[in-house]
Amino acid sequence: MQRLLLALLMVLLGAFVAESDHASAQANFFEGKAIRIVVGFTAGGGYDAYTRTLARHMGKHIPGNPSMIVENMPGAGSMISANYTFKAARPDGLTIGHFIGGLFLQQLLGKPGIEFDAAKFQFVGVPAQDNFVIGLAKSTGITDVESWMASKQVVKFGGVASGSGSDDFPNILKATLGLPIQLVSGYKGTADVRLAFNSGEVAGLSNSWESTKSTWRKELESGDLKLILQATLKPHPEHPKLPMALNYAKTEEAKRLISTVARVHGPTVRPYVLPPNTPADRVQTLRKAFMATMKDPEFLAEAKKANLDINPEDGATLEQNVKEILQLEPALVAKLKESLK
Repeated sequence: MQRLLLALLMVLLGAFVAESDHASAQANFFEGKAIRIVVGFTAGGGYDAYTRTLARHMGKHIPGNPSMIVENMPGAGSMISANYTFKAARPDGLTIGHFIGGLFLQQLLGKPGIEFDAAKFQFVGVPAQDNFVIGLAKSTGITDVESWMASKQVVKFGGVASGSGSDDFPNILKATLGLPIQLVSGYKGTADVRLAFNSGEVAGLSNSWESTKSTWRKELESGDLKLILQATLKPHPEHPKLPMALNYAKTEEAKRLISTVARVHGPTVRPYVLPPNTPADRVQTLRKAFMATMKDPEFLAEAKKANLDINPEDGATLEQNVKEILQLEPALVAKLKESLK
């Protein structure tokens, strides 16, 4: 019995020493260094807001307490930052990429310009799982989906690029429900879409509720933006009576197309990733620090003040979700390619 207890004690001691050595090695690497988070959009939008809040708190959860720097690298609906993270960033754990997770589906659809293989990224995690809403300007005079469809009034929506929810949802809802939508794409981020909305250049919005309630607060409170639809798999707790796009779908194919886009722009839409071949120990260190930040009371308080929902997913789960997207059956991929072009 004493030998068994001694053996158990030695195992526990060995594990403790190994963990201490690991933490010491990571501290030696990260100490005095700066970690860049490369955001695929301009400042002022939801992706930027989440990242700057994260950057103010994550460093203290990383051994060596490195500084965290946010760098905006907008363009092509965040594809530039995704390609940069994959091809140009050094795989040393000092560069984290943040871009639209819808690009994982766009890789499968063969979108021109994609220079990454999503399966080879190292995944850190996501801070929130998005729920998309559709809103129209008060100036349209449209108050609900039924009156919109009856009037056949074409509404211009501001989009960023294919692969973003700002583009994919208007396209899929136009294809499946016949909503009279004209998509004006190419804005550098939702901050620019908001400027276009307020100037009357566009009158429709497709955006996550998690971002909208934070960065579009003024338009919501004034009534200049009215939500008429939610493109989600289930009603959002804060919008139990807001109509769901799925309920307007008349065929099983239409329901499946809408639900697939909703899934792509939900659990995987705000990924933080590392370049391929980043050392495994640094990947694990950053994954652990990311999830510790998601539970940090100071981080949560700041996020709440900024109206940023926190509903995180760890790196391993994110990695599995991306694999499932890349394994969608060819027939469904063909339909999505036709609808999202």
